[in-house]
Amino acid sequence: MGELVFKQRKRNWCGLPWSFTIYSFDEERLFIERGVFTKREDEVRLYRILDISLQRSFIQRIFKMGTITVDSSDKTMKNFELKNIKNSKEVKEQLSQLVEEERQRKRITGREFMGDYDHDGFDDDHYDHDDHY
Repeated sequence: MGELVFKQRKRNWCGLPWSFTIYSFDEERLFIERGVFTKREDEVRLYRILDISLQRSFIQRIFKMGTITVDSSDKTMKNFELKNIKNSKEVKEQLSQLVEEERQRKRITGREFMGDYDHDGFDDDHYDHDDHY
């Protein structure tokens, strides 16, 4: 794992970090770690992120927080939220910039995201395995 450029604990409604969920990302991956006794860590490669949006409720704006919604082409983490993030506007912009940099570095173009395709370019969701044996 590369050096983390962002790490923050999910916060409660008033901005206190009383949660066992930790959000972080480095220059290649975004991580969500959950749990106390049983830890679960999910990750998504930044180049797989398709869209990032920010929502800020009235209460979140009072406490200078927001929720970042991420849509990706990852199989296990398609759509997810980074909830109650402090300085959410800056974090969203930082994440967005890293996503673009990683896509350029890997030479990923928009056509890779036109469907739900793996690296082989084949749409596994529309493949009937029994018809091709």
